[in-house]
Amino acid sequence: MPVFTFNPLTDSRWSEFLETHPAASVFHTTGWLHTLRASYGYEPFVLTTCPPGAALTNGIVFCCVRSWITGTRWVSVPFADHCAPLYESPDDLYTLLEWIASESKSNRVDHVGIRPLLGGKNLAGQAEFGMEKEYKLHLLDLEPTLQNILASCDRSSVQRRLKHAERENLVYEEGSSPEILKKFYSLLVPTRRRHGVPPQPLSFFRNLLAFLGPAAKIRVASHDEIPIASVLTIANQKSMIYKYGCSDERYHKHGAMVWLFWRSIREAKETGARTFDMGRSDLDNPGLIKFKSNWGTREISLTYWQYPPSLRTGLSTWLTKRDWGTRCLSHLPDSVLIALGNVLYKHAG
Repeated sequence: MPVFTFNPLTDSRWSEFLETHPAASVFHTTGWLHTLRASYGYEPFVLTTCPPGAALTNGIVFCCVRSWITGTRWVSVPFADHCAPLYESPDDLYTLLEWIASESKSNRVDHVGIRPLLGGKNLAGQAEFGMEKEYKLHLLDLEPTLQNILASCDRSSVQRRLKHAERENLVYEEGSSPEILKKFYSLLVPTRRRHGVPPQPLSFFRNLLAFLGPAAKIRVASHDEIPIASVLTIANQKSMIYKYGCSDERYHKHGAMVWLFWRSIREAKETGARTFDMGRSDLDNPGLIKFKSNWGTREISLTYWQYPPSLRTGLSTWLTKRDWGTRCLSHLPDSVLIALGNVLYKHAG
């Protein structure tokens, strides 16, 4: 069966296909792909067994990442928590995977990465794909009433902290204006420093808010006119995704992050979303996993797959690098830390 490629930013079939496919997410959309191209120069393409002009029944969207540091890679897709291959027949998926294994070699592609949502069992053993890395993903079912959702949350870490936050006279803002983005970024830089990694470029968030429009929103909690916590969410008709969060650790006692999470969950429920997606968590971050589990979420394993398969132990390598990065980055001034992120992120997709 032949395989065809097309540009999802210029071929309207892609957006039309996403509207009807149950596994389509925000990370498949042209808004996310436009953001990646404008921010890092990644060129998107879709692989499908459907010929030009025919209605789509399957497709895997990739971005081509060309880097002198990390090599030439096809990633589906960069900086997404998950981006499932979209198909009806497993035979179509196997055809696409076999094509990837063959053509990536002839195109001198060093690495192909696919990030399915639910484990990717259909990728295991197919076309020599191997596991790249594992994460935990937490999904909150929004079908119950808000009262029942809150009742399912941990009493101490969620319910009591939420009541405490509501007594703290926190001020809430939301939107996508330059002013609110500035507040978000002022909290993101020190938060990323604490995590031992540089912040994403400010231009990435500008592009994200511009290309995703109302689907992307920043929420900020302030105390005594000081921004102390912020989250960035992305929504579609089916789900709201918590994508980025940051806070001032001096004010953690106020419970602002719990407060912002609950406001986001309420809005997702009120706008008809069926799921609140709390995003991926590294296996070596038990504190974050516990925080998300305390909301009564369903925890699932998120497995990324790659071709060719790698024998390296990604988790131990990451731990070593992160410990080293935390020690070094903690001493850098903000300007240097931001400049480092501006340089490195385009190689990291």
